[in-house]
Amino acid sequence: MPTPLERLQPAGWPRPRGYSNGVRVPAGLDLVLTGGMVGWDASERIVPGGFVAQFAQALRNVLAVVACAGGGPDDVVRLTVYVTDREAYLASLPELGEAWRAVMGRSYPAMALVEIAGLVEEGALVEIEATAAVPPRGLPDA
Repeated sequence: MPTPLERLQPAGWPRPRGYSNGVRVPAGLDLVLTGGMVGWDASERIVPGGFVAQFAQALRNVLAVVACAGGGPDDVVRLTVYVTDREAYLASLPELGEAWRAVMGRSYPAMALVEIAGLVEEGALVEIEATAAVPPRGLPDA
């Protein structure tokens, strides 16, 4: 049975919506660090549909990496979301919430959003990197 993660909520602070203030990872779990995932498919083509579609695909790509280590949405403890247009992000919040719940369910890691001038991948509007804490599965055979 996996060790539960502790969502940190300082006394007197308003409860955040869509993220956690912090997450305590107990000893005994393996950390998984993803690279920056953009909204492209397995053929490295940016998905059509704009910002929300790319956001959802980038989340799916993060979870695909986490799944390789035996984890899922509830194991993601931190996300950093890089966007090229903060206003597009803010204007899309209701749709982003729907996309989030479709991919991540009700799992809300600690999260930061950073607006940047551009991304390396042509046409990419969002990039997401993650840290997950998954149950250990032992060392691979040599």
